[in-house]
Amino acid sequence: MSSSLVTMIDSFDIPEVCALELSFNRTRLDNIEEKLERLWDEAGITITPGWRIAITAGSRGIAEYPRIMKKAVSLVKRAGGIPFIVPAMGSHGGATAEGQVELLRHLGITEQSVGAPIISSMEVKEIGRTELGLPVYIDKNALAADGIVLLNRVKTHTSIREEYQSGLLKMMAIGLAKHVGAVATHNLGVPHLGKNMVRVGKLALEKLNIVAGISVIENGYEELADVYVSTKDTILEDEPIILKRATSMVPSIPVPVIDVLIVYEQGKDISGTGMDPAIIGRPINRGPHEGPKVEVLGLLRLTEKSSGNASGCGMADFITKAFRDMIDEESTIVNSLTGMHPGIAKIPATLENDELVFKACLKAAGMFAQQNPKLVIIKNTKALSKIYVSKAAYESISEVSSVRKISDYRPIVFDAHGALVPFWDEDEQH
Repeated sequence: MSSSLVTMIDSFDIPEVCALELSFNRTRLDNIEEKLERLWDEAGITITPGWRIAITAGSRGIAEYPRIMKKAVSLVKRAGGIPFIVPAMGSHGGATAEGQVELLRHLGITEQSVGAPIISSMEVKEIGRTELGLPVYIDKNALAADGIVLLNRVKTHTSIREEYQSGLLKMMAIGLAKHVGAVATHNLGVPHLGKNMVRVGKLALEKLNIVAGISVIENGYEELADVYVSTKDTILEDEPIILKRATSMVPSIPVPVIDVLIVYEQGKDISGTGMDPAIIGRPINRGPHEGPKVEVLGLLRLTEKSSGNASGCGMADFITKAFRDMIDEESTIVNSLTGMHPGIAKIPATLENDELVFKACLKAAGMFAQQNPKLVIIKNTKALSKIYVSKAAYESISEVSSVRKISDYRPIVFDAHGALVPFWDEDEQH
């Protein structure tokens, strides 16, 4: 790092921060297997003995993912079906069959852990065309099966604001469509993505033999909140209701205006865009602004489970060399371009270590902010139950009923190499 750059930013003082505990909806489901089996039976799901059943597996880090998948496998076996897992994640995993299997392994989904083989391929077949004449594709192995069980988390989408967002419909339109189909569904561009995804998903639902749909929602603490089982005939009716409940549990940062936001890690296991744009206040869909107003954003790490896919880092202003060294540029560009968001694949200005990123962010925030900066530090956009804020940030919070101060103000500590010494590991032990 050049001495002139270090000289420019080294004099900035990083303010002390305190820990805040945020309260969100903590509805939690513990008896996962029992409830899933009861709902399956209540829905009257039937499978002809001997049928080969494809169960979809997405790329997100769903809470209790292996348990849910293992139970779905056992329910298919109980009915006499022969289950297998199909990676249903569009272009994720580097848009390769091997990469998608590896991504599932990172999430705990293997033949050994769930009791069914994973059959991965990027080959698809066209099953029809929408009213706009656009092709609809489905994974060839899922299509060759006698039936399909859709399994996915239902949540808000980073770019879509329709009554169907991330869920079972998206699993068909983009996940099962693999790279070819994901590109086709996104090809109309971001302003038309939502409506096009719904068109494609509905046509796929009509054409495919969907045996059942298993929907999962999480609370504000990344814990499993509930599961749902739908039949082919009830998916369209059920999903908007499930989404509404999932949306009510989405956490947020309570500081309305942030001079410097430091995100410790981003990852494909955290959000489709690495960081949730609505949490960090960096919209990517040319839509209305959501979340806090953030002046400067620093990003420190990429999760191992991202396998080098850093799509989303373009929303940051500064990253560390440690982050940059983990980037697989090809998979990042493939994923970002598939989603028609090439801007979020841009690699931000890179600094040698965490400490310099903090100081560069303070410099970029401007003179008024530097005098009494509103600094917020989060682990990632899914882990918001505990955040760290400067005094100015804390004093700007208006809704204090869901906020509890749980530590005194303390200096931010870096090791001899300038790496942040994380607070949360220490705090979680107390």
